[in-house]
Amino acid sequence: MTQARDHGGDHWPIGPLRNRVAGPGASAWTRAAAHVASGTPVLPVLIVLAVVLVDLCGGAGMIWLPLLAAGPALAATTSGPRGVFCVGLLAVVLGAVVGARDGVPGRELVAVLSALAAVTLASGLSGALRGRRERVLAAVRSVAEAAQHALLRPVPATVGPFQVAVRYSAAAAEARIGGDLYALLSTPYGVRMIVGDVRGKGLPAVSTAALVLGVFREAAYDEPDLLAVVARIERSLARNLGCDDFVTAVVAGYPQTGYLEVVNCGHAPPLLVRASGSVVPVDPTHPAPPLGLRALTGETPSLQVLPFADGDQLLLYTDGVTEARNHRREFYPLAEGLARHWCDEPARTLTALHDELLAHVGGRLHDDAALLLLHKPAVPARVVADPVVADPPVAAPVVADPPVPAPVVADPVVSDLESDAGRDGCPGSLPSRGSRSRVVERTGVAAAPGVPLGSFTPCGRNGGR
Repeated sequence: MTQARDHGGDHWPIGPLRNRVAGPGASAWTRAAAHVASGTPVLPVLIVLAVVLVDLCGGAGMIWLPLLAAGPALAATTSGPRGVFCVGLLAVVLGAVVGARDGVPGRELVAVLSALAAVTLASGLSGALRGRRERVLAAVRSVAEAAQHALLRPVPATVGPFQVAVRYSAAAAEARIGGDLYALLSTPYGVRMIVGDVRGKGLPAVSTAALVLGVFREAAYDEPDLLAVVARIERSLARNLGCDDFVTAVVAGYPQTGYLEVVNCGHAPPLLVRASGSVVPVDPTHPAPPLGLRALTGETPSLQVLPFADGDQLLLYTDGVTEARNHRREFYPLAEGLARHWCDEPARTLTALHDELLAHVGGRLHDDAALLLLHKPAVPARVVADPVVADPPVAAPVVADPPVPAPVVADPVVSDLESDAGRDGCPGSLPSRGSRSRVVERTGVAAAPGVPLGSFTPCGRNGGR
């Protein structure tokens, strides 16, 4: 909160002098003198010294002495009672010295000094009353600023997926709010915002703006449909406004990615800035009356859906911007100014627009003006790294074991199969182990390895017993 200043621009306390003089080693009298000097205004002291210097140079005596009363009188406008009394005491002392030097008669000198003392007392009382009024004004101003902040809450730089910037200028002096209103909320149904202008100025317009903002903040969280939010504001204004009062407003919402909903109730069309830099006014497809006048016309507002891609911007404003005129009575070209100053930083864009607007009107606006810029920054593409495929393990070479040669068993040869008979009387049976012969000579078939000769007979019976 900014606090009211206790002194005007003509009062410069002698703080550095007190810090130098009233150090740790200074005496009590030195510290007291420095404390008194710290509250003494400089300009009234200079006026008193100038009067004394003129009198010393001109030697006019009584002609200049009454002008010493200008010192304490001026001190009452810029300082407290202590500063006034210090200047008055200085004026009385210097007046007595100069009067005695110039040979001013005692009765006349006493009259002049008495007048200086009376002026000093009156000025001190005036300074005390002024200080009290300034303290009361500072307290009232702090309460007013708290109420203004509660009504027009500061908007953060980032709300949901958007970058946001706001500029507001009230036409009333020492006021931060007026008939223009704005709000931006992140709700369960997406980001929602309102920018409006109340008919009229002053405290009645502030009261109506507070009513609209209160209903909007409540309905934006409760109503899933943006038209239902506008309907609740309309019903509240119909109960509380007079027959000739109304509010123009634009209510917008971002319910889903890529699309923006806009409801225009008799307000100036928003300006849509595409990522390419082109500025397009969003004119309503079905114009609707301002809020508070629906009962007179019977028309209901319509919902307008706009594509809103990454890099796009939307500027909401009030007529205090577009109706601002220069000394040649020319309106401020907002669309052209936005095309000149737009960038990816909403705060920089609005700062440039606001400065250009003030330069256009000559430094001060004569109507409330609000600017709200919404920017959806482009989401940087995510770089997806290629999956790393591990090389298959290299199998160790399989070294085949060298073949083990089978043991060669020399089969016995049977020379004459027809002449020999087995022990079991079967012709052609194998002989006993002791009389083996070569078998392959006549049959040409080798016996199976590992089968002992003599355990198989051509008759199919086991022998060799």
